[in-house]
Amino acid sequence: MPTDDAVERERQGAGTPGTDVTKDGLRGVRPDREAVTGVTTGRPRGGRGRRRRGGETPQVPDATFTSYYAEPVINKPVWEAPDIPGYLFLGGLAGAASLLGAGAQRTGRRRLERSSKVGAVAAGFLSLVGLVHDLGRPQRFLNMLRVFKVTSPMSVGSWLLAGYIPVAGAAAASAVTGRAPRAGAAATVAAATLGPAVASYTAALISDTAVPAWHDGYREMPFVFVGSGATAAGGLGLLTAPVAETGPARALALAGTALELATFERMERRLGMVGEVYSQGRGGAYVRAGTLLSVAGVVGAVLGRRSRVASAVCGAAMLAASAATRWGVFHAGMQSADDPKYTVVPQRQRLEQGEPATGTSTTTRTPAATTAPSEAAEA
Repeated sequence: MPTDDAVERERQGAGTPGTDVTKDGLRGVRPDREAVTGVTTGRPRGGRGRRRRGGETPQVPDATFTSYYAEPVINKPVWEAPDIPGYLFLGGLAGAASLLGAGAQRTGRRRLERSSKVGAVAAGFLSLVGLVHDLGRPQRFLNMLRVFKVTSPMSVGSWLLAGYIPVAGAAAASAVTGRAPRAGAAATVAAATLGPAVASYTAALISDTAVPAWHDGYREMPFVFVGSGATAAGGLGLLTAPVAETGPARALALAGTALELATFERMERRLGMVGEVYSQGRGGAYVRAGTLLSVAGVVGAVLGRRSRVASAVCGAAMLAASAATRWGVFHAGMQSADDPKYTVVPQRQRLEQGEPATGTSTTTRTPAATTAPSEAAEA
């Protein structure tokens, strides 16, 4: 005969090993082999469950987001630092510097023209070096030039770099040597025409992945990158040109900083929970550093416009601010890819609102979800 205690346990459902089944609900049940996908529930370890007002215990405990066998929900990009964040930063600097160089040529600011054009081709070339190094073999970059796909940001970007670097180099060579002025002027126009696309296409590139912090920020990311590139190009002009010629560089840096900070703030607010990765962890540290350097650079550029030393220091601060922003965006994206809640929660919110579950931040682990440049090069 079963004892009274055994009958009571059976009546309450406590007879199943490893579970906690009571009249108040089911707690602590784990699937076979303790596999967890997405959300787990249960009392916090070493504590009691939360209670509603009046002392009532809720039927559903707080959710804790994990993933199946501790694996990310989406494929994390294989990109690494410093190759890819450097590629993002230098591409923005190159494109914006070509615009600044064209303006300096138009207004007769020769020192600013030379430094901007040389900086543009150097940044463009180093950006390509970072990309090729991440790909592993130069042949992989050449493979991406075999076809041109308008729907592929990586394909468009590869062709942009392939066309931009030669004309930027010709413009810089003419500015430095003084030879072939007509060819140099034509190359300057070509580089300035391609410059905005070179400065912004990397935003489309990262937004075309399944990484939540990048994908969900697709609306503001191009403006953030263009503003960051303008800040860097203006900083380069302040650092290298004499005070008498830094007017356009200062104006570009101030406009770029304002655009970058405003759109970044808007993006963080719109992303909600996903946007918190831009203020936490390694990504958040870089973003905060970029903001502080940007503000310091703006203040110094306005107050120290007559001082060569102050202009140079402010220019260096703005270059560093732009680089910190790109590193921050990169690491914040990686953080959001590692944590499944940034994929699962937005998906469930859309379902609760009656919207399709598919969309940004909902692409699960498929090879095509986060196609990296190295994978595209071998396709």
